[in-house]
Amino acid sequence: MAKAKKRKVAPGDVASNRYASYRFELLERLECGIALQGTEVKALREGGAQLKDGYALIRDGELFLHNVHIPPYAPAAQANHEPERDRRLLARRNQIDKFAAEIKQKGLTLVPTRIYFKDGRAKVEIALAKGKDRFDKRESIKERETKRDMDRALRDVNR
Repeated sequence: MAKAKKRKVAPGDVASNRYASYRFELLERLECGIALQGTEVKALREGGAQLKDGYALIRDGELFLHNVHIPPYAPAAQANHEPERDRRLLARRNQIDKFAAEIKQKGLTLVPTRIYFKDGRAKVEIALAKGKDRFDKRESIKERETKRDMDRALRDVNR
């Protein structure tokens, strides 16, 4: 039997961080471009990027993406990129300033939720996030299970 592919949130996504909505309460989202090297773009098109432990920081008025793993591009051999280097995100100054103010004031963090291509350019969706407690996580599990049970009951009724 063939090995099943990893499930993605939306068609066209290169990588998605489904675990982020479990660990954090996602408040506001922002689409950013990424400053990439040539081999990184090719590796992204092949897939295999990992966002699970990634986060974004605002440093010197610029937005940077940390701990995101983009695997090396095999055919590049010596001219390859470093898989976990910090990558600059491209966003408007007013958006960066707005997020910086909210992070300082409320103690929030920036979490990458997905990487995708839009009109041939790599984009990252980052979300302003607030950490969840253990109780909140149990609550989200309970909601997910009740939704699954309701969907299952509706499906059985419609048969």
